Amino acid sequence: MIHSESASTSPSLLEQVRQRDESAWRQLSQIFAPSVYRWCRNAGLQASDAADVVQEVFLAVSENIDGFRHDRPGDSFRGWLWTIFRSKLMDHFRGLGTQPPLVSQQDALKMLPAIPETDPSSGAIPLDTDAAQMMRRALQIIEQDFNKRTWQAFWRSAVLGERTGEVAKGLGITAAAVCMCRSRVLQRLRETLAGLDILSPE
Repeated sequence: MIHSESASTSPSLLEQVRQRDESAWRQLSQIFAPSVYRWCRNAGLQASDAADVVQEVFLAVSENIDGFRHDRPGDSFRGWLWTIFRSKLMDHFRGLGTQPPLVSQQDALKMLPAIPETDPSSGAIPLDTDAAQMMRRALQIIEQDFNKRTWQAFWRSAVLGERTGEVAKGLGITAAAVCMCRSRVLQRLRETLAGLDILSPE
């Protein structure tokens, strides 16, 4: 396992994807594909059809990623991904010669929940939203960059919401060290997810 805990800034996943980094593409899919699959299933697709649409969505993402921008207020990567999904879903139903189910704005919001407003550094990371599940998958990707104690200090304090003092006592380190560990992981998470609109703004 790699334990790179350098304080230097790492390129974001989005930047690496635009550079056609194959590992970054796999990581982007790891974070977002399960959610796109869920949107497909919520739209009434069977498992095999949902898998096909997910592939079409990510093919479109790969072909158009350079065109994604944050130029206008309200622009977001997940909103852009949702637009691509809706287009591919319509293509799927047109290919079957059937009409897609009507998806109201309210239903759409259920499928594509808002990004949590709570900064993860302020307490436990929420676990019950679509964005939070994406965040958890992103955390699985960056875990290899940290040693076990750093990761446990982060996980227990930021994800499980344990008190800093309790975490410090359990790991045999100072409270300041726990805060530093949490800060390092969250900084790497922010760097990795920059531009992908999963984390709340600073």
